[in-house]
Amino acid sequence: MAVKPSVEYSESSIRVLKGLEPVKQRPGMYTRTDNPLHVIQEVLDNAADEALAGHGKKIRVVLHADGAVSIEDDGRGIPFGLHAEENAPVIELVFTRLHAGGKFDKGQGGAYSFSGGLHGVGVSVTNALAKRLEVTTYREGMVAQLAFSGGDVIEPLQTRKAAEGDRKSGTSVRVWPDARYFETPNLPMAELVHLLRSKAVLMPGVTVTLVNEKAKETQSWVYKGGLRDYLMQTLNGEPVIPLFEGEGFADAQHDSFADGEGASWCVAFTEDGQPVRESYVNLIPTSAGGTHESGLRDGLFQAVKSFIELHALAPKGVKLLPEDVFARASYVLSAKVLDPQFQGQIKERLNSRDAVRLVSGFVRPALELWLNQHVDYGKKLAELAIKAAQSRQKAGQKVEKRKGSGVAVLPGKLTDCESRDLAHNEVFLVEGDSAGGSAKMGRDKESQAILPLRGKVLNTWEVERDRLFANNEIHDIAVAIGVDPHGPLDTPDLSGLRYGKVCILSDADVDGSHIQVLLLTLFFRHFPKLIETGHVYVARPPLFRVDAPARGKKPASKAYALDEAELTVILDKLRKEGVRDTAWSISRFKGLGEMNAEQLWETTLNPDTRRLLPVQLGGMDFAQTEDLITKLMGKGEAAARRELMELHGDSVEIDV
Repeated sequence: MAVKPSVEYSESSIRVLKGLEPVKQRPGMYTRTDNPLHVIQEVLDNAADEALAGHGKKIRVVLHADGAVSIEDDGRGIPFGLHAEENAPVIELVFTRLHAGGKFDKGQGGAYSFSGGLHGVGVSVTNALAKRLEVTTYREGMVAQLAFSGGDVIEPLQTRKAAEGDRKSGTSVRVWPDARYFETPNLPMAELVHLLRSKAVLMPGVTVTLVNEKAKETQSWVYKGGLRDYLMQTLNGEPVIPLFEGEGFADAQHDSFADGEGASWCVAFTEDGQPVRESYVNLIPTSAGGTHESGLRDGLFQAVKSFIELHALAPKGVKLLPEDVFARASYVLSAKVLDPQFQGQIKERLNSRDAVRLVSGFVRPALELWLNQHVDYGKKLAELAIKAAQSRQKAGQKVEKRKGSGVAVLPGKLTDCESRDLAHNEVFLVEGDSAGGSAKMGRDKESQAILPLRGKVLNTWEVERDRLFANNEIHDIAVAIGVDPHGPLDTPDLSGLRYGKVCILSDADVDGSHIQVLLLTLFFRHFPKLIETGHVYVARPPLFRVDAPARGKKPASKAYALDEAELTVILDKLRKEGVRDTAWSISRFKGLGEMNAEQLWETTLNPDTRRLLPVQLGGMDFAQTEDLITKLMGKGEAAARRELMELHGDSVEIDV
């Protein structure tokens, strides 16, 4: 007898969350919930953006005895007049509406050219997760005040004329974070101090003050020397060469970047001690790094490599890689990017692809010039990098030792890489010979191998292990990887593994997804330890390319989108920049074979700009995953498959 569902699913089941409700329901999507530091940082970043725009010289943070935190600045003050379209005070919109803010229009004419704030989300989140929040703004000889609770206005806007003791301009925000939303209500003091100190470092001449009422302590930071002073104070170990510092910013005539985009940096190389590494984008700390750090790494590597080649310093057989130069580098990097793309709302990682070229383009020539002016120091740095390369190669050779003499002959269609270092080697299992040809030409031959696959791979879910090698494609995959097929309870010998990353690279269409599923089935069924140990990945090539014309000071550009949703975001951004709908052109890649080598490298193979997803079991254990794949891939499972499709069919996008 069929069991009747207890809850009806109908039109009334759909809820539309309004205002700040989404933040309160899912705070983890908008901020860190381990403690309230990030919601305080959102307010602090707004004060820093004012200073970055040249409108403030002081930022003051007060930790009050009642648990509140105040952030005060002497910037322009948030406007408090009525918004023409919304018919509400602007200051109220800033704190109560997601995606309301003054930082959407970058470049000329916008209130902020460079800012950490992007989406108009930050302080709205702070407000939603606060028991009480008070805002006071000073501007144009007036003082405006209002207060909120849980994101709602509880004391409407009041304005008065500025009195004699009031500031001329600026904003003051006092927040009482709501402990319900955080694992602990206490602010991590060491992190807060580090954050405030770094703001002072990145804005020489701006005074940042922290007042702790409970401890009756006041700390203040103002840096004249900037990054050099800061790095010297935090460095572990003595530098091998003097600190390399510099900066580079595009001017109005620059071919590729907007006026003011660029970076300042300070780098130290030490022989021992833990490296100190900090990076920022528009004063926002990027603790997970990103493309600006990749640009610094690339610039340092290319300059040192060119110096070593010029002076013929490399011993025979030593191949230098970027991490050999970067291994002993400590640095502070501060990038300015006009329209940065971050990973997630908490902005821990920069994803803007152009930032690699931006930072590298300024760092490389500056270091090349410096090294050739200081040849002795250059030789010391080269020695450090060569030593790291020799250690790495030595370690790589240990991994490569094979047992016995019966080593299988590698498949003829495998285009192998030169390196034998598991940490950097990658093999791409590529759909089709034509895409394999582009991948061979576009890859980094040092660390990337290509194995083209012909047609659809066999569904191996119900194939016995000893019959696997009857299929040529599967035989070639196993021999190329260097690991024998095995089961989940086996302990296979992984010492013969030839690549640290085994990457599935198929078209972005439905057929490509099918090939992905067949290969994932093969790995889950017959090579489960490779998934368990984190060696299997799926590459995400784009489905669309958008060519946009030159606009203002921005030159003609191209952008890639993984799917329709990303395409919509790119087109919306172009419209905001004033580009007409008919001015851009959209190309849809029918398959990888349509991409030339350069496009395939830029979008899918380049470690700095590609999207590579690690394959993991997710929330399910092995048995649950096995049960699900049996329903999907088993030959006698038509009924179970149909049930799955009926349950989850609506969540699938069909590509016709």
